[in-house]
Amino acid sequence: MEIFLSAHLRMGMRGVWYLSARRRYPRLFQGVPIGFQLGIDLGGSKLAIAIADADGKLIAHQTRPSPISGDPEADVQTIAADAADLIARSDLAARDFDAAGFSVPGPIDHERGAILAPPNLPGWEDVPLRDRMSELLGLPVRLENDANAAALAEWRFGVGRGAHNLVYLTMSTGVGTGLILDGRLYRGHRGRASEFGHSCVEWEGERCGCGQRGCLEAYLGGAAWTRRLREITPATSRVCALAGERELVLPEHVVAAAGEGDAFACQEMERFNHYLARAIAALTFALAPEVVVLGTIATAAGDTLCLEPVRALVAAQVWPTLGDEMRILPSGLGDKLPYYAGVCAASEGFPS
Repeated sequence: MEIFLSAHLRMGMRGVWYLSARRRYPRLFQGVPIGFQLGIDLGGSKLAIAIADADGKLIAHQTRPSPISGDPEADVQTIAADAADLIARSDLAARDFDAAGFSVPGPIDHERGAILAPPNLPGWEDVPLRDRMSELLGLPVRLENDANAAALAEWRFGVGRGAHNLVYLTMSTGVGTGLILDGRLYRGHRGRASEFGHSCVEWEGERCGCGQRGCLEAYLGGAAWTRRLREITPATSRVCALAGERELVLPEHVVAAAGEGDAFACQEMERFNHYLARAIAALTFALAPEVVVLGTIATAAGDTLCLEPVRALVAAQVWPTLGDEMRILPSGLGDKLPYYAGVCAASEGFPS
């Protein structure tokens, strides 16, 4: 588990408490004290927890492998214990927080605060996450689709600042899409938008974790790509050499091997870029964004292997009136994106 505590800020907070017992919170808004925010981002492979002050500045954060065991109640208790431990390490208590935010994979029933059945969280079916976490933490809890939360994070703190229309597209365990339209997060009917990763790109194509065939996630999602690679990677490829054996191959090995010019890895990157560009072109015609922010795999691959080829493919497919002013950019928050996503869920997530 990776844990980060800002010693400077801890000393600062302690100094504020000792110097003025009347002002325990970071700042006041119209005479009302504004507390800290607890952000939690749960994915299929990692759990990220962060504490931020009222201005969104990270005070402490930690990352660990996702504790998903198939038993949602046990998992929720583990997550709550990890969050409580980080709060204690930061010399804070529940009373110092305004809210906790939970950035989670969809689909979500926002009205009930429940996770319905995310393909990448096995066993999590109709889990009343908002109420259970609120009970365990002693805080109001807000849920937000993880891609929505990431879009908010890039819009508030990352490369999307100043944009009125932004698309965030991430390829991690699955594929998520978050939309900022006309300067507001777009959630759709009952908060169920932003599942573009399950739009069909190949009729009767690869089976997706959601049960459908041909979903974009089945071609760009990290879990699906990993399964494919472990079936088809040649034993003589640089990809296999970097992984040690085919059963251990990950997308990151493809990215590294493609950077060295490995033929198989370059073919796989070309395939990845093709489907990514198709997705961006479709979103461009539908939404006309100013900025498309790409996370995880695309960001790790960088300009030469991914971003430049994707920009060229998109430019060849969309009208100049739509594409000339649109920027396709890597995430500006990097490894800190999950922390900011959780914090944005706390401050701007679906009301509890």
